[in-house]
Amino acid sequence: MNQEERLNYLVKELIDEEDELKEVEIPEDYQEKRRLLRALMNIRMPKKASRKFLKIQDEFLQEEAEDKGIIYAENLPAASERRRGSKVRNANKMVLWQGDITRLACDAIVNAANARLLGCFVPNHGCIDNAIHSAAGIQLREECARIIEQQDDEEPIGQAKITRAYNLPCDYVLHTVGPIVQGEVTEEQKQELKSCYESCLKLAEKYHLESVAFCCISTGEFHFPNEMAAEIAIGTIDEFLDTAVHVKKVIINVFKEEDYKIYDRLFR
Repeated sequence: MNQEERLNYLVKELIDEEDELKEVEIPEDYQEKRRLLRALMNIRMPKKASRKFLKIQDEFLQEEAEDKGIIYAENLPAASERRRGSKVRNANKMVLWQGDITRLACDAIVNAANARLLGCFVPNHGCIDNAIHSAAGIQLREECARIIEQQDDEEPIGQAKITRAYNLPCDYVLHTVGPIVQGEVTEEQKQELKSCYESCLKLAEKYHLESVAFCCISTGEFHFPNEMAAEIAIGTIDEFLDTAVHVKKVIINVFKEEDYKIYDRLFR
């Protein structure tokens, strides 16, 4: 099968799963059809799929990942190499990288999850939770659902869980739920955000992961002020790296130019 044949198969299978989707029109244009596939994956509840579906989905997503271009963590320069004399103690173990986190080949990437831990159900939404689940495949939602079922409760703010990464180029995904800010940031919310970073790094140490990529947790949809969030992130990571045994490289992944400028200034 080529990519278009895989795409046609996946769209048809997901539509055929649900009676209420039978009337959905499948567009002819490849990109529009690809958007439809992502939307169908986004709204699909966690449940088993056939081996054939998973095989074709995995082939499709892995070829897409190759086409987008995989970024290898070991090739990214440390912050200390680009910002001489940084006051960040462990700048030699930290990286500032701007781009799509789903392209990173490292031991683990961090997902800014919601309390349900099931990913974003809004079709084609622009949040990182949606992007990570869409690139990983439907297996990620299934594994997250098993975690929630086992703990019989929503995921608490500031903690973290680890899952496989499936079709992402990294090995694992660390899921953490950050605080949602409405109005002024409270001291409790600052501690909760700090705990998100600490919990992920502790999990990485526990699983002997050497490279971890963080997104900008709680900014954007959760409205934590970008500058304050960046200060907490760098301070917490820097402090943790003072005594870390297994974690050797922490990548701070930013997508927006605004966040890049903030972190670049803080590193200097």
